[in-house]
Amino acid sequence: MERDQHELYEYARRRIKQKKRLYYHFVLFISTSLFLFLATKILTININKNWLLFGITIWAFLFLLHFIKVYITDRFMNKNWEREQIDRLVSLQERKLNELQKKINEENTHK
Repeated sequence: MERDQHELYEYARRRIKQKKRLYYHFVLFISTSLFLFLATKILTININKNWLLFGITIWAFLFLLHFIKVYITDRFMNKNWEREQIDRLVSLQERKLNELQKKINEENTHK
Protein backbone atom coordinates (compact mmCIF):
# COMPACT_ATOMS: atom_id res chain seq x y z
CA MET A 1 0.00 0.00 0.00
CA GLU A 2 2.78 2.40 0.90
CA ARG A 3 4.54 1.60 -2.37
CA ASP A 4 1.41 2.52 -4.32
CA GLN A 5 1.18 5.83 -2.46
CA HIS A 6 4.82 6.52 -3.26
CA GLU A 7 4.26 5.72 -6.95
CA LEU A 8 1.23 8.01 -7.05
CA TYR A 9 3.21 10.78 -5.40
CA GLU A 10 6.12 10.35 -7.83
CA TYR A 11 3.75 10.32 -10.79
CA ALA A 12 2.04 13.51 -9.56
CA ARG A 13 5.39 15.18 -8.92
CA ARG A 14 6.64 14.28 -12.40
CA ARG A 15 3.42 15.53 -14.05
CA ILE A 16 3.61 18.83 -12.15
CA LYS A 17 7.22 19.22 -13.28
CA GLN A 18 6.25 18.53 -16.91
CA LYS A 19 3.41 21.04 -16.80
CA LYS A 20 5.63 23.64 -15.13
CA ARG A 21 8.23 23.25 -17.91
CA LEU A 22 5.49 23.52 -20.54
CA TYR A 23 4.14 26.75 -19.02
CA TYR A 24 7.66 28.14 -18.81
CA HIS A 25 8.22 27.19 -22.45
CA PHE A 26 4.96 28.93 -23.40
CA VAL A 27 5.80 32.15 -21.54
CA LEU A 28 9.30 32.18 -23.04
CA PHE A 29 7.92 31.56 -26.53
CA ILE A 30 5.29 34.33 -26.29
CA SER A 31 7.57 36.90 -24.68
CA THR A 32 10.47 36.26 -27.07
CA SER A 33 8.20 36.29 -30.13
CA LEU A 34 6.56 39.50 -28.95
CA PHE A 35 9.94 41.09 -28.24
CA LEU A 36 11.31 40.15 -31.66
CA PHE A 37 8.18 41.38 -33.40
CA LEU A 38 8.19 44.69 -31.52
CA ALA A 39 11.94 45.10 -32.00
CA THR A 40 11.58 44.81 -35.76
CA LYS A 41 8.62 47.24 -35.82
CA ILE A 42 9.72 49.86 -33.31
CA LEU A 43 13.49 49.79 -33.49
CA THR A 44 13.53 49.05 -37.20
CA ILE A 45 16.22 46.41 -36.77
CA ASN A 46 17.32 45.08 -40.10
CA ILE A 47 16.23 41.50 -39.65
CA ASN A 48 14.70 39.76 -42.60
CA LYS A 49 11.05 39.37 -41.61
CA ASN A 50 10.80 36.06 -43.44
CA TRP A 51 13.52 34.62 -41.20
CA LEU A 52 11.77 35.98 -38.14
CA LEU A 53 8.46 34.43 -39.21
CA PHE A 54 10.25 31.18 -40.09
CA GLY A 55 11.95 31.03 -36.68
CA ILE A 56 8.75 31.77 -34.77
CA THR A 57 6.87 29.14 -36.81
CA ILE A 58 9.49 26.48 -36.06
CA TRP A 59 9.43 27.39 -32.37
CA ALA A 60 5.61 27.23 -32.38
CA PHE A 61 5.82 23.76 -33.92
CA LEU A 62 8.29 22.66 -31.23
CA PHE A 63 5.99 24.06 -28.56
CA LEU A 64 3.09 22.13 -30.10
CA LEU A 65 5.15 18.93 -29.91
CA HIS A 66 5.96 19.70 -26.27
CA PHE A 67 2.26 20.28 -25.57
CA ILE A 68 1.30 16.98 -27.23
CA LYS A 69 3.91 15.13 -25.21
CA VAL A 70 2.72 16.57 -21.89
CA TYR A 71 -1.05 16.55 -22.35
CA ILE A 72 -1.64 13.67 -24.75
CA THR A 73 1.19 11.17 -24.88
CA ASP A 74 2.29 11.15 -21.24
CA ARG A 75 -1.23 11.52 -19.93
CA PHE A 76 -2.53 8.39 -21.62
CA MET A 77 0.64 6.35 -21.84
CA ASN A 78 1.65 6.38 -18.20
CA LYS A 79 2.53 3.48 -15.89
CA ASN A 80 -1.08 2.35 -15.65
CA TRP A 81 -1.27 2.15 -19.43
CA GLU A 82 1.99 0.18 -19.50
CA ARG A 83 0.67 -2.23 -16.86
CA GLU A 84 -2.57 -2.72 -18.76
CA GLN A 85 -0.68 -3.44 -21.98
CA ILE A 86 1.64 -5.88 -20.23
CA ASP A 87 -1.29 -7.63 -18.53
CA ARG A 88 -3.13 -7.84 -21.84
CA LEU A 89 -0.12 -9.34 -23.61
CA VAL A 90 0.58 -11.77 -20.77
CA SER A 91 -3.03 -12.96 -20.76
CA LEU A 92 -2.91 -13.36 -24.54
CA GLN A 93 0.24 -15.47 -24.26
CA GLU A 94 -1.28 -17.53 -21.45
CA ARG A 95 -4.39 -18.14 -23.56
CA LYS A 96 -2.24 -19.31 -26.49
CA LEU A 97 -0.23 -21.58 -24.21
CA ASN A 98 -3.44 -23.06 -22.78
CA GLU A 99 -4.76 -23.70 -26.28
CA LEU A 100 -1.52 -25.42 -27.25
CA GLN A 101 -1.65 -27.48 -24.06
CA LYS A 102 -5.23 -28.53 -24.85
CA LYS A 103 -4.17 -29.61 -28.35
CA ILE A 104 -1.28 -31.62 -26.94
CA ASN A 105 -3.60 -33.25 -24.38
CA GLU A 106 -6.16 -34.07 -27.06
CA GLU A 107 -3.50 -35.63 -29.28
CA ASN A 108 -2.21 -37.68 -26.37
CA THR A 109 -5.71 -38.95 -25.52
CA HIS A 110 -6.39 -39.95 -29.15
CA LYS A 111 -3.26 -42.11 -29.28
